[in-house]
Amino acid sequence: MWSDEFNGTAGTAPDNTKWEFDIGTGTNGWGNAELQYYTNRSSNIKLDGNGKLLSGDAPSKEAFLHLGMYQERANSAAVVHLHCLHAVAVSCLDGLNADDVFPPITAYAVMQVGKLALVPYFAPGDTALAEAVRKLAGKHHAVLLANHGPVVAGTSLSSAVYAIEELEQTARLMLLLQSHSVRLLTVEQIAELNRRFPG
Repeated sequence: MWSDEFNGTAGTAPDNTKWEFDIGTGTNGWGNAELQYYTNRSSNIKLDGNGKLLSGDAPSKEAFLHLGMYQERANSAAVVHLHCLHAVAVSCLDGLNADDVFPPITAYAVMQVGKLALVPYFAPGDTALAEAVRKLAGKHHAVLLANHGPVVAGTSLSSAVYAIEELEQTARLMLLLQSHSVRLLTVEQIAELNRRFPG
């Protein structure tokens, strides 16, 4: 897997030979034809560590989700927010455990996602959503926005991507297994995973 860590000086634009315009139409395996655009224009992404625009166009209405995670998780080098199909579907289910959305289905979900907190619903761009994410970010590197999608922080871009990919796969498994009797990992098995793979 290729990654770009964006670890240059604050305000440095990403390499536009590696990043390009693509909104994801839903027909090519990702995206949902959303009305939010992603661009390779470097003028769209120059913010300081407090979310202040350094130069260029205004950021996405959801830039504060990333900022809240960064501010509460000092060791984070990347934050990924998606509107991926299965995780969004799970985020719409009633009766979820707000402290830990996923039951312990697989070892990889436990190791890469951990306890997935559910953030109550707020409209996209609502500043109250930023505060709700910030309140959970200190204890959770991954949160699920109700009726919206996941936000995941990582110590590198690749670790955040791997975690959000595992989150999406676990959401898919959760939906596939809904009407079946499921053998979950035991408390002892989870403790052993956390001991062997802290983090």
